[in-house]
Amino acid sequence: MTLWLSIVGVGEDGLDGLGRSARGLIERAEVLVGGERHLAMIPIGSAERLAWATPLTDTIAAVAARRGRRVVVLATGDPFCYGVGVTLARHVAADETVVIPAAGCVALACARLQWASAEVELVTLHGRPLELLAASVRPGARLIILSHDGATPEKVAVWLCEHGFGGSRFVVLQRLGGDKERILEATAATWRGRPADLNTVAVDCVAAADAAWHPRIAGLADDAFEHDGQITKREIRAATLTRLMPQPRGLLWDVGAGSGSVSVEWLRAEPTARAIAIERDPARAARILRNASALGVSRRLEVVEGTAPARLQGLEAPDAVFVGGGTGDEGLLARGWDAVKPGGRMVANAVTLGGEAALLARHRELGGDLVRLSISRAEPLAGEIAWRALRPVTQWSAIKK
Repeated sequence: MTLWLSIVGVGEDGLDGLGRSARGLIERAEVLVGGERHLAMIPIGSAERLAWATPLTDTIAAVAARRGRRVVVLATGDPFCYGVGVTLARHVAADETVVIPAAGCVALACARLQWASAEVELVTLHGRPLELLAASVRPGARLIILSHDGATPEKVAVWLCEHGFGGSRFVVLQRLGGDKERILEATAATWRGRPADLNTVAVDCVAAADAAWHPRIAGLADDAFEHDGQITKREIRAATLTRLMPQPRGLLWDVGAGSGSVSVEWLRAEPTARAIAIERDPARAARILRNASALGVSRRLEVVEGTAPARLQGLEAPDAVFVGGGTGDEGLLARGWDAVKPGGRMVANAVTLGGEAALLARHRELGGDLVRLSISRAEPLAGEIAWRALRPVTQWSAIKK
């Protein structure tokens, strides 16, 4: 393939911050693509100019139509840090593209704060809901937050205060890397004002004693979820997620999802994973979406209403399948096993004798592990404390060779 597309990262210092190679690509360009701010940095010449349109896909199509010409896309900082480079890579092959990044806001923010970049967590709120913070905010975490606009810092500060993190160090860094750079510091509780739209928020999370936060390890308290009793209980859920083994970019089918607790914990455990929750009851399907939003993972969860196994037809092949209800249906278990990718996992839980028999049959046919999980919880009884046993759960799990 011939190189024809160049993606050049540009900082707030404009052309002055670019190296010789990047400048050469811009000078020789036949087509320049970028936002109005970036295009204004480049002296007018013979190159055709394309400003980003809304939706962005319209301009991507226009770029692809100019294949064979020398096209230079001007991006903000690091094009592959939630930048346009990610989108372009879906449409143009790597061997047709050269990328020259500039220092992005994450690197610059860490440099200004002297934070180890390997120890911070990146959260983007650019065009995304504020609820995503729920998956990342916890005591001791250091967050770099990409803002949508100048109103974002105040919204983040209010969210932190509402969840018991008002004492967190709160730094707003605007126009990083240019002569208009400005750094403002407060706590989340004392933050006031609206900075420039081009800003980044850094938070060093400090929790009050009554702060509302959840760890990422499996086994959140049952009351962390809205549910009607149809929920995989905390201890069983932890054992289930251990068997499902959340993996980077992995897809989970959560069949008969109920409250969606297994899907949500799968997503919280692995920030790049996805899940499809299949639920036949419309009220429960809506509840799953509310739980995903409240716990910060709604963007990576798809809820499909319908009855399995029929509703599984046509869904993307999963890396893992969890069946939490209907295990007595041999067709459902067979459909899930047929669908899972080689090397993928299947886990099924049963509380009825019919379901247990079906799992025993699966174990005899396919192997794997068959265990019985018995949980008792201490509860008040006649002025004292006694054990109350939950229904034992039979769990079959297997890896598809």
